[in-house]
Amino acid sequence: MVDEQKACFTYETYHEGENKILKVSLETCTFPPSIEYSELCMSKIIDLLSENSGVTIITLTQQREYEYDYSQTKLLMELAELYQRLNHENRRSYSHLVTNPITERYVRGSYALFQRIISKRLKEDPFAAYVELKRLERQEKLKREQAIDQRQIASQDRFIQIIRQVVQLLEQLRLIALLLPFSKEYHLSERVIYGNVFFPTTRPDFMYTKLITAFPEGELVETYKFNSGPDVCEVNVFQQDDDIKTMYHLTPPEFAFTEDEYRLLDDAKRIMSEHKPGREEFVDPQRMREVFYSIGKDLLNDLLEQRASNLDDKRVKQLAQALLRYTVGFGLIELLLADPKVQDVNLNAPNGELPIFIVHQDYGDCITNIYPTRLEVESWATKLRLISGRPLDEANPILDTELKVTGFSSRVAAISAPLSPNGLAFSFRRHRDYPWTFPLYLQPKIGFINPLAAGLLSFLIDNNATILVAGTRSSGKTSFLGSLLVEIMRRIRVLTIEDTFELPQESLRTLGYNLESLKVASALSAPGAEVDPSIGIRSTLRLGDSAIFVGEVRSKEAIALFEAMRVGAAANVVAGTIHADSPYGVYDRVVNDIGVPKTSFKAIDIIVTANPVISGLKKFKRVLRITEVRKEWDEDPLKENAFVDLMVYNPITDQLEITDALRNGNSDILKRMAGRIKEFAGDWDAVWNNIELRAQTKQEIVVQALETQNPALLEAEFVIRANDQFHLISDAIKEEKGRLDNSEILLRYKDWLKREARKKKL
Repeated sequence: MVDEQKACFTYETYHEGENKILKVSLETCTFPPSIEYSELCMSKIIDLLSENSGVTIITLTQQREYEYDYSQTKLLMELAELYQRLNHENRRSYSHLVTNPITERYVRGSYALFQRIISKRLKEDPFAAYVELKRLERQEKLKREQAIDQRQIASQDRFIQIIRQVVQLLEQLRLIALLLPFSKEYHLSERVIYGNVFFPTTRPDFMYTKLITAFPEGELVETYKFNSGPDVCEVNVFQQDDDIKTMYHLTPPEFAFTEDEYRLLDDAKRIMSEHKPGREEFVDPQRMREVFYSIGKDLLNDLLEQRASNLDDKRVKQLAQALLRYTVGFGLIELLLADPKVQDVNLNAPNGELPIFIVHQDYGDCITNIYPTRLEVESWATKLRLISGRPLDEANPILDTELKVTGFSSRVAAISAPLSPNGLAFSFRRHRDYPWTFPLYLQPKIGFINPLAAGLLSFLIDNNATILVAGTRSSGKTSFLGSLLVEIMRRIRVLTIEDTFELPQESLRTLGYNLESLKVASALSAPGAEVDPSIGIRSTLRLGDSAIFVGEVRSKEAIALFEAMRVGAAANVVAGTIHADSPYGVYDRVVNDIGVPKTSFKAIDIIVTANPVISGLKKFKRVLRITEVRKEWDEDPLKENAFVDLMVYNPITDQLEITDALRNGNSDILKRMAGRIKEFAGDWDAVWNNIELRAQTKQEIVVQALETQNPALLEAEFVIRANDQFHLISDAIKEEKGRLDNSEILLRYKDWLKREARKKKL
């Protein structure tokens, strides 16, 4: 549908889901594409709404797209209906004012103003029309009070009654009601007032995702910036008035580009869209991105040369990065995941109607100012199919995979119809750039564990415990399992088994670990070419002496895992994660739900339970207990006291505290381990002193990091070196003195640590 008489104002209407969209092109118009700041634009939109009923979304295009959502469009639809009613249906009700010669004599000039207000002013500036009508009403009342001619009084009364009726109709408009609270500072014809009601989402043409650029009402609680390649992104966090939701407001680098740069990107995107990468190119996504980045950069330089324009190399790199994001990349999702403070990114169906939601490390669950369109979301699904080689369709409505981009990696879960009848939905779980470590968890602002828990777990890992990390969703299980990996000595071979890579295997290989990663079929995917998890776990038993880490125990592969635990218990660490909220919850899930024999369950030595702790509106991740599983029971481990807590979380102190069992040395697991070590056999004090020594070494790293203001000391690269040094010093002192001297070990370790911390600072 095209309005041929107004070439600068072509439009179309179409349906998208339940929405009827009025899309208006203002590319050749001389006025701005803004209903709130252009009276001409508002006037023309009211005309179009008068001609097109049932519109729920208005989109204006002029280099960018500006979208007014249903709530804003509804305000304009109400105005259009009133405008049509006053200028067509009700005109007869007041036309007698000018057709009656007697009345016309007294109200001629005022009536002409009244007509201009309702026929022109109303649709271009409704609040000004309301104010002018109120003033006209007062003016006519004054005339009436001064009149002495009864015919004039009667004429004024009829005219005032008509003005009053129109004013009342205007007061019934939701738009006027919303604007009235801002009228105190209002000056006639100033359009700033409309910015309180109309705030379209906006995006350049080369983007599919829409953003609300205006800041919300509420308290600005934090502003920070982060880097994504050559780009700098700004984040403003708002606590909204009278609302428990927190707003994460992202300003991407694209919104600092000029209109000429937008046009350049639009042209480059159209040219690049002619080549759609196929499955073979997505086999190595990182390599493909490097190629497309180079192609995009060269293309931008060629277009600049054709236009006799010039941009510095840094700006061209920024434009090329944006072009990459909106062609073969994942758009603004990539910027969200590049923020190191963002932990999860979630997108719900129906697409385009809801914002993206995130989980922030400091503010928890947040809403964002980002609204991806259906077209954008469908492009993500296509790319994930190509990257993973897994289907996502009606027959296979679930897809688990990983997304790796320079600067971040994440696990992706996608669902589609019929499981999600309203459309595609995604959850991106951001992986930390480097593995978590015990010292990172010990920081006061994190407090996931405390030094003594770190020392205890370090001792258990060095002595080949079998460990399950249990917890609910988003409790930090997999991240914590990764920190256990960092505690493994680098001379030991490590095998990891996952259906979607989440453990920090690439980082650990870079840091010198002898690590082999195995990928198995997802428990949620349809049978295909991928290896069954049970077979994958059993295969590790034929790959030589190795520590085994299983990303998550979900289904029947648990039987194979416990087989691995029974075989590997005396040789190396076997560890994994599982969804459960308590030690008995682990038993119930493993034995009663999955079908692992009770005798096999006894292969577990330690269960670490992690869960969020709630304080007001905030949630904090904590290890709630470290529990050993004793072997002397037959039917029910809970009734037969097989679960013995070694440490338990105290919500009052916000600390893991040792139990009497650990304090008194009443731990079968630790005694069994001590029995295999000459220095600890039969000597509980020696075991306990070694646990405390390890706790002190972990805490000392945190102390040095804070004193030198060098957070790099907490990262895996340094922590692994520190762990190596602890073992080397311990071994050297044992050779020198014939025994472990904890005081001497700690003294030498501290000296080494301080020297290294000073080097790092320099």
